[in-house]
Amino acid sequence: MDRDRCGSARLDKDISSSRPTRVRWRIMTIVILTLAVATLGRLNLGILAKYIQDEFAFGAQTMGWIFTAFSLAYHPFQIPGGWAGDRYGPRRILTLSILLWAAATAAIALLPVLAISRWLGLAWSFATLRFLIGMGEAPASPNTAKVVASWMGPVRRGLGVSFHIVGIGLGGTFAPMFVTWLAQQRGWRTCFYLSSLLGVLVALLWWFYTSDFPEHHGGVNAAELALIRPSRMESSSSNSPNWRPRGRPPWGRMLTSVSVWAMLLSFFCQGYMPYIYVTWFFIYLVRVRGLTMLQGGFWGSTPFIAIMLLAPLGGWFSDFAVAKFGKRRGRQTTVWIGMGCSAILLWTGSHMVSNVGAILMLALAAGFNFFAASSWWATCIDLTPTYSGSLSGLMNTFSGAWLAPIATAYIATHFGWTKALDFAAMLTAIGAILWIFVDASDTLEEETLISASG
Repeated sequence: MDRDRCGSARLDKDISSSRPTRVRWRIMTIVILTLAVATLGRLNLGILAKYIQDEFAFGAQTMGWIFTAFSLAYHPFQIPGGWAGDRYGPRRILTLSILLWAAATAAIALLPVLAISRWLGLAWSFATLRFLIGMGEAPASPNTAKVVASWMGPVRRGLGVSFHIVGIGLGGTFAPMFVTWLAQQRGWRTCFYLSSLLGVLVALLWWFYTSDFPEHHGGVNAAELALIRPSRMESSSSNSPNWRPRGRPPWGRMLTSVSVWAMLLSFFCQGYMPYIYVTWFFIYLVRVRGLTMLQGGFWGSTPFIAIMLLAPLGGWFSDFAVAKFGKRRGRQTTVWIGMGCSAILLWTGSHMVSNVGAILMLALAAGFNFFAASSWWATCIDLTPTYSGSLSGLMNTFSGAWLAPIATAYIATHFGWTKALDFAAMLTAIGAILWIFVDASDTLEEETLISASG
């Protein structure tokens, strides 16, 4: 007992006498880079579609199926990808998944030289490789949420999960301009080679620099660990090298929880609107607003700039509101502010005559949507800290992103673009209202950890 007291006193002295290391912020930087490179890999085919159609004589319908192949893998593999991160650790899973989509991306540039194009034909080969890219990218979001759960501590979860949103915004901002320029200078295949190379570099960062828990990282000192784990008990249990989660997450509790179902349905609404910007916003600017191609490329990046700026602000505010009002009311307040502003701005922008005013309104609508988004991911950690990867994967599977391109095209064709954006604003408002039923303080876990040695 005296030895324990001496050890505890020595640890307290080490903490008070040293400055905290900053490894956690380097880990968050790698999270940003991972999502930025993944977004580049996701968007490059859409940007380069014209070159590929011209070279291989693919029709619009064929190209549509190649685009769809990504989503057919991306959403279903969210749940197994998140569960694998809970079971085997996000460092290992992210390294393997990034290498998978990097290899598939490089393979696209090698078509039709590869044997797969002779076996399946060119169109099916493209679709198969895009399916593999979707499979590889699927674990990224739930596993980065798992990284945040381990590295940012209970008081910075909102800010931590906002970093992966910043990565998406960063990739979406620079991908159209950079990929277009590179394709013109070096050809479309160079874009896929470079995207693959960036993926390999990020995978190496995960493998050689990161760790699943700060306790495992040689660069983390006691002072930084004390900031991440304010409670010594928290540091010595679920994050100890000798502890592993049980085989199965608490699916029964998750799927019978009112909070979880309200969160899933609201996330469907939240995920709908951003994919309008990914798929249709450029066409809307050119065909409806009358912008030139060059103007469309410039103004088309404004929503992603707004996302980069407002996502971390929303993450910080979510944590601030939790400290002020508690988990339930704090997360709710952030969602209500973000989604409420997003719905109003989206509706106002769609009805505005001035192009500049309308585009700025619509860009801010995207930014405020992601101001709120961090609260969904942080709530997954709040509800199931040990199995946040599994719950995050389940939630991301429910995203309405897959419906947005189809529904927007249908409504715009039959009723006009203003109605299509009004429908997105209505879904955004519904997503906010559903948070009445979400209680982030509702812990869904029991003692789900067992010792690996026992």
